[in-house]
Formats: sequence, C-alpha cells, structure tokens
Amino acid sequence: MKKLTNSLNPPKVLVLGFAALILLGALLLTLPIATEDGQGLPFLNALFTATSATCVTGLVVVDTADTFSLFGELVIISLIQIGGLGFMTFATFLFLLLGKKISLKERLLLKEAFNNETLSGMVRLVKRILLFTAIIEISGGLILGIRFSFDMPLGRALYYGFWHAVSIFNNAGFDLMGEFNSLTAYVEDPVVVLTICSLITLGGLGFIVLNELYDFRNTRRLSVHSKIVLIMTYILTLGGTILILLFEYNNPNTLEPLSPFGKLLGALFQSVTPRTAGANTLPIGDMTISSLFLIIFLMYIGAGSGSTAGGIKVSTVAVLFATAWSQIKGKEDVVIYKRRVMIETILKAFTVALAGFLIVTMVTMLLTITESGHAFIMYLFEAASAFGTVGLSMGLTPDLSSIGRIIIICTMFAGRLGPLTVAIAISSRQKPDPVRHPKGNIMIG
Repeated sequence: MKKLTNSLNPPKVLVLGFAALILLGALLLTLPIATEDGQGLPFLNALFTATSATCVTGLVVVDTADTFSLFGELVIISLIQIGGLGFMTFATFLFLLLGKKISLKERLLLKEAFNNETLSGMVRLVKRILLFTAIIEISGGLILGIRFSFDMPLGRALYYGFWHAVSIFNNAGFDLMGEFNSLTAYVEDPVVVLTICSLITLGGLGFIVLNELYDFRNTRRLSVHSKIVLIMTYILTLGGTILILLFEYNNPNTLEPLSPFGKLLGALFQSVTPRTAGANTLPIGDMTISSLFLIIFLMYIGAGSGSTAGGIKVSTVAVLFATAWSQIKGKEDVVIYKRRVMIETILKAFTVALAGFLIVTMVTMLLTITESGHAFIMYLFEAASAFGTVGLSMGLTPDLSSIGRIIIICTMFAGRLGPLTVAIAISSRQKPDPVRHPKGNIMIG
C-alpha cells in the first residue's frame, strides 16, 4: 500500500482518499442502525448522502433529521468534519499524536490539499488549523446551543448547537430541523442568523487567511491573497445583501411579511449562504428569478482557496477581472495591490473558471434529459449548487432519478476536488516541450 501511495502524485492521492472516505461512509449509512426505521439506506441514497457530506455540499435526497438515527447523524457529521478539513489534516493530527515524523511525501500532500505555495511551515499550519477549528466550532456550538435551549431540552439543544456549528463552519449545509425546512423558523432571529453567517464566513475565508489574520498583530501585514479574499468577501456579501433585499422586498412568499430588521437578516443570510454553506432561512423555491440567478452566480464563485468552501474561488474571479481591466487599459502587466500577477496564475484562473462553466453547463443539459417536468432554472440551480458544493436546492434533489443522482454525485465530487487538484495538475509541468512553435495571430473579439 505504501509503495502504491509513493507511486502516485499528490492530486491522485487526494482523489483516491476522498473516494475511499465516501465509500466507507456510504457503507456505514446502509447499516440498519443508521436509520430510524432500522432498514438502512439504499446504497445509491447512502452514496449520495456520503458524497454530499464528505464534499461538504448539503444536497440531500432524504431529510437528515427524519431519516437517520443518532448513529447515522454522527456518521454524517464525521464525514463533514473530515471532508471539510481534509483527510490529510486528520492523518497528520494522528501522526503527531503518535509521535510519528511527517515525511516529505505527506508534506507535499498537505501542500496540495491547502493549495499552499511552499512546503515550509505545513505542520505548524495544520496545528493552527486544528486550533482555529476547535475554537470556532466550540464557540459557535455554545452560542447556538444556548439559543436552541429556549425551544427544546438542554441536552438536545447542545447537541443541535454543536452539530450545526460543525456542519455550517465546514460549509456543508446539513441540518437537523426536519421536513427539509432548514433554518426557516429562525429567519428573524439575530442570534441564529448572525452566528450562522459568521461561521459560514470564517469557514469560507480559508485557513491561510485565518492564519495570517492571527499573526497580523505581530507581522502587521497581509499577503495579496488574503487581501483579495477579504475584500471580495466584503463586496459579494454586501452587494448580494442589497440586491436580494431589492429583489425580494415585496415578495409575499419571502421578505414582504417580515419586519424591516427581519428583511435585512433574511437578505443577509441568503447572500452569505451561497458562498457554499447550503442552509437557508427563506424558501428558495419561492424566490424571484432575479434572486435565483444572483444566487447561482454566487454559488459558481464560491469562497476562498484552501477553505472548506467550493466554487471557482474569489481569488480566481479577482484575477480574471484584473486581467480584463488591464486589457481594457492597454497595460502589459496585470497588477493587484502593486504586485504583478504571473502568467501561470492567469492561465490557471482562466482554466478553473472555464472548467467550472463547462461542468455546470454540461450537468444542466444532462439533467434536462434525465429529469422532466421542471422549470429550466431548477436544473441550472441544481447543477451550480452541486458544482459549488453549496447544498441549496429549489426542491429538485429528492425527486432526482437514479441517473440524475449519479450525475449530481459526480458533480459534487468534481466540485470539491477540482479547484484543489485539477488546476494544480494543469499548472505542474511535465517534460519541457523541445520544440517551440512560431507565433500565430488569432483574431479575438
């Protein structure tokens, strides 16, 4: 086994590792002890649920609270935690507990998993990640648990609080509220809404950014990457909130019945959650077409690189916009925060964006073939949600055919691993081409 691992490059090891984790989770969910009825889940549904949990998506074909037993819920939340942080993070943690030395191969895997530029400080970064995760999830779990204790017994409230804190921080979107309702009962609750939004945002920033923010008090500096992620997060959150507030303000099925403050909370939550979290406080299927299209755009973008989120990532979008602006201005170099962007980075950004667009387009087309009787926007929404590992749905997921479920399973897997493996594999050069061809002029635009 060790010989096989050493013969594989890091991206392949990550893909196989995630696949093995998904298969293990699916097998556990088929056990009779995993469901309330004692029958276990059919394998395809178990595979769908395990993929959605491991890829921290949140799309479900059966309601989590109504279907699974305590054992099943613990399997799901374990898959979410491992899938969100990465199995290499947990493997490193176990190695450290056992006093095992972290080899160069394992450091390379960590580098690929977090999309980091260098090998230096990887073990220290893993320790920081585990510390950040513990602090954030425990804090969020306590706040939510205390709030839920006003609606249910204390023990259940704390279980719900910590379960949802883990799910939301890892941008998974699974919930225990039952009947596919998600968090709609708390649409005007500032404690729940602001806590969940904070967990989503922190999980979506990425551990590299969190680490730099932690060190900022000493270094007084942030990298270009961290600056891009922070400013893009602010722009997308604020812009999304304003637009959803405008689009839904007079919608009788969403914001119109709420108080002015409730409208603001509802718009804020629906702006933050497409960053790949998947929970919702408004009925997604009742939102206007304008809002749905905006959410699709936000799901496609996602959050920060090296985070628990999916999508093509905000840094990719920033590089593409900066490149377009440089072309418009007639500048030779692409510059962000007084730093020149390398051509390799520009090509990688273009490749990731194009690959994401093609995947969403192809999946949407396939769903229009395999499924029937639904509006086109539902197919596009489902495809974008699966690729962005978001978990929001207009209600199509439970009605998917067997082929449709397989398509979404593959899409969630590609969406979770694509930004971390495909782009890196493309950017890593094989043998140099011995022949350099003459330039060819191609008309563009």
